[in-house]
Amino acid sequence: MYEIVVALPEETAVALNTSLAAMGEEVRLAAAMKLFELGRLSSGAAATLAGMSRTVFLTKLADYGVNTFNLTEAELAEDLANA
Repeated sequence: MYEIVVALPEETAVALNTSLAAMGEEVRLAAAMKLFELGRLSSGAAATLAGMSRTVFLTKLADYGVNTFNLTEAELAEDLANA
Protein backbone atom coordinates (compact mmCIF):
# COMPACT_ATOMS: atom_id res chain seq x y z
CA MET A 1 0.00 0.00 0.00
CA TYR A 2 1.20 3.50 -0.80
CA GLU A 3 1.06 6.36 1.64
CA ILE A 4 0.64 9.95 0.48
CA VAL A 5 1.13 12.91 2.77
CA VAL A 6 -1.07 15.93 2.07
CA ALA A 7 -0.40 19.29 3.68
CA LEU A 8 -3.62 21.12 4.51
CA PRO A 9 -3.77 24.75 5.54
CA GLU A 10 -4.83 25.43 9.10
CA GLU A 11 -7.86 27.29 7.73
CA THR A 12 -9.06 24.05 6.14
CA ALA A 13 -8.87 22.22 9.45
CA VAL A 14 -10.73 25.05 11.18
CA ALA A 15 -13.40 25.17 8.43
CA LEU A 16 -13.98 21.41 8.59
CA ASN A 17 -14.13 21.56 12.41
CA THR A 18 -13.23 17.91 12.84
CA SER A 19 -10.44 15.70 14.11
CA LEU A 20 -7.36 15.04 12.01
CA ALA A 21 -8.39 11.41 11.54
CA ALA A 22 -11.87 12.39 10.37
CA MET A 23 -10.39 15.04 8.08
CA GLY A 24 -8.14 12.43 6.49
CA GLU A 25 -11.10 10.11 5.92
CA GLU A 26 -13.11 12.96 4.38
CA VAL A 27 -10.29 13.88 2.00
CA ARG A 28 -9.92 10.23 0.96
CA LEU A 29 -13.66 9.95 0.36
CA ALA A 30 -13.77 13.21 -1.61
CA ALA A 31 -10.86 12.05 -3.79
CA ALA A 32 -12.53 8.68 -4.36
CA MET A 33 -15.83 10.36 -5.27
CA LYS A 34 -14.19 12.69 -7.79
CA LEU A 35 -12.11 9.97 -9.40
CA PHE A 36 -15.24 7.82 -9.73
CA GLU A 37 -17.20 10.77 -11.16
CA LEU A 38 -14.48 11.39 -13.75
CA GLY A 39 -14.54 7.73 -14.75
CA ARG A 40 -10.96 7.20 -13.63
CA LEU A 41 -11.90 4.59 -10.99
CA SER A 42 -14.61 1.96 -10.92
CA SER A 43 -17.04 2.07 -8.01
CA GLY A 44 -15.22 -0.87 -6.42
CA ALA A 45 -11.78 0.74 -6.74
CA ALA A 46 -13.12 4.06 -5.48
CA ALA A 47 -14.74 2.33 -2.51
CA THR A 48 -11.42 0.67 -1.67
CA LEU A 49 -9.68 4.06 -1.85
CA ALA A 50 -12.35 5.51 0.45
CA GLY A 51 -11.88 2.61 2.88
CA MET A 52 -15.45 1.32 2.73
CA SER A 53 -17.56 -1.33 1.06
CA ARG A 54 -18.82 -0.73 -2.47
CA THR A 55 -22.42 -0.71 -1.22
CA VAL A 56 -21.74 2.02 1.34
CA PHE A 57 -19.74 4.01 -1.21
CA LEU A 58 -22.60 3.87 -3.72
CA THR A 59 -25.08 5.07 -1.10
CA LYS A 60 -22.84 8.04 -0.22
CA LEU A 61 -22.62 9.29 -3.83
CA ALA A 62 -25.83 11.30 -3.51
CA ASP A 63 -24.43 13.10 -0.45
CA TYR A 64 -21.72 14.50 -2.73
CA GLY A 65 -24.00 15.20 -5.70
CA VAL A 66 -22.46 12.43 -7.79
CA ASN A 67 -24.68 10.34 -10.04
CA THR A 68 -24.53 6.63 -9.39
CA PHE A 69 -25.10 5.85 -13.05
CA ASN A 70 -23.78 8.10 -15.78
CA LEU A 71 -25.62 6.84 -18.84
CA THR A 72 -26.97 8.85 -21.76
CA GLU A 73 -30.60 8.53 -22.84
CA ALA A 74 -29.48 6.43 -25.83
CA GLU A 75 -27.51 4.08 -23.56
CA LEU A 76 -30.50 3.69 -21.26
CA ALA A 77 -32.77 2.94 -24.23
CA GLU A 78 -30.29 0.35 -25.50
CA ASP A 79 -30.11 -1.29 -22.08
CA LEU A 80 -33.90 -1.38 -21.90
CA ALA A 81 -34.10 -2.94 -25.38
CA ASN A 82 -31.57 -5.60 -24.35
CA ALA A 83 -33.39 -6.45 -21.12
